[in-house]
Amino acid sequence: MDAKQVVMAYWQAMQTNDFYRASEWLSEDFYLDWPQSAERIVGRHNFALINTAYPSSGKWHFQINSVLAENESVVTDVTVSDENQTARAITFHCVENGLIYKQLEYWPDDYQAPQWRAQWVQQQNL
Repeated sequence: MDAKQVVMAYWQAMQTNDFYRASEWLSEDFYLDWPQSAERIVGRHNFALINTAYPSSGKWHFQINSVLAENESVVTDVTVSDENQTARAITFHCVENGLIYKQLEYWPDDYQAPQWRAQWVQQQNL
C-alpha cells in the first residue's frame, strides 16, 4: 500500500469507532501532536485510550473533505461529528513501512468574522 492508501484505511477504521482497530495503522513509536493545546499523544495504545474515552453523544462519523498526498506525506481535511457536535480536523500524516508514525493535527474552531472586513468578503457556509 502507498501512503495515501494507508491513511485512507486508517480513516475507514476510525469510522468503525473501534479505536484499537484504527490504532493498528499506527507504528509502535507513533506520536500525535496537537499544537493548539501543546499536547502530544505517544504510542498507539494511548491513542486508542484517549479516543475511546473522549466524551461523545453517540457514534463518531468521519467525512473526508479532501486528501493531498506526496510520497510518504498525506494531509487530510476531515469533518468529525457525533449527534451534538461537529468539528474539523486538518491532519498531517507521515507514513513509513505501511504505518503512520507521526501525525500533526489542527482543530480549527469557527469564529465570528470581524466586521471591519465585511466590505471585501462574502459569508459562506463551509
